[in-house]
Amino acid sequence: MIPVIILQGPTAVGKSSVALEIARHFQTEIISADSRQVYKFMAIGTAKPSQPEQKKIKHHLIDIITPDQVYSAGDFEKDAAKIIKQLHSENKIPLVVGGTGFYVKALMEGIFQSPNVPQEIREKLKEQAAEKGSEFLHQKLQQIDPDSAIRANPNDLNRIIRALEVYEFTGKTITQLWQENPAEKKNFRFLNLLLTDEREKIYSRINQRVDEMMAAGLLDEAANLLQKGFAKTSPGLNTVGYKELIPYFENGVSLDVCSDAIKQHTRNYAKRQMTWYRKVVFDLTIAASGISFYAINKVIDEFLEEE
Repeated sequence: MIPVIILQGPTAVGKSSVALEIARHFQTEIISADSRQVYKFMAIGTAKPSQPEQKKIKHHLIDIITPDQVYSAGDFEKDAAKIIKQLHSENKIPLVVGGTGFYVKALMEGIFQSPNVPQEIREKLKEQAAEKGSEFLHQKLQQIDPDSAIRANPNDLNRIIRALEVYEFTGKTITQLWQENPAEKKNFRFLNLLLTDEREKIYSRINQRVDEMMAAGLLDEAANLLQKGFAKTSPGLNTVGYKELIPYFENGVSLDVCSDAIKQHTRNYAKRQMTWYRKVVFDLTIAASGISFYAINKVIDEFLEEE
């Protein structure tokens, strides 16, 4: 069994710095489990590790696709598993780090092959979205499959439609199909760590980080994406930190209003992450305010010594 360390936690809790210290201590590399850091040209708004940090510790699954491409949990499962096996062959302990819970769930539990849904069902849902908005479909999903609704950002129209179309075609939710069709188990064993903190402290760090992102050139980064020809509806641009800036470019909405929207939507995202984590069993919960790397490394050492 290949041992794999996983470090999860809500956005802005401080996963990157903790992960870098763990990777340095165990002389290994990091596999990013972040659904936005996969995109090129989006460093500031996705809070990617800095270039000096990436030079010190190699990071995988960062900057691998362009913002107009789609990257699914199934893609992550396949890519991460391949890297895990490669690192293991090099006598390195794979360290998976990120806040995209669905990616980590796919890696740990596998992912089922969803059915091929007729195109007309998808088109009907797209028409509903155009007429009533993605929030309407998200509320509909919440009634049908609350677990899928938690996983999907209210603005993530592709994921919402996918969950709804599967239900409409099969009469079963994605969550139910997952339970009925467990994926093939991998030859991995996991140490699942959660880094967390008090909600208000996380919210405060989110607000501060957004201010820092704006000062670091987030507006220019978003403008560059549009200049490169990526549409505002592209999977990369249609995410928190970028979509809130579109009104500035299109209608001259003030940057203060856009920045406040980024902060609010990021706090909402963190809240959904924390709700998700309450349903997950972790081997160790780490308080971000009082980290003891001695204690963390001791738990990891004990895990690695197990058969």
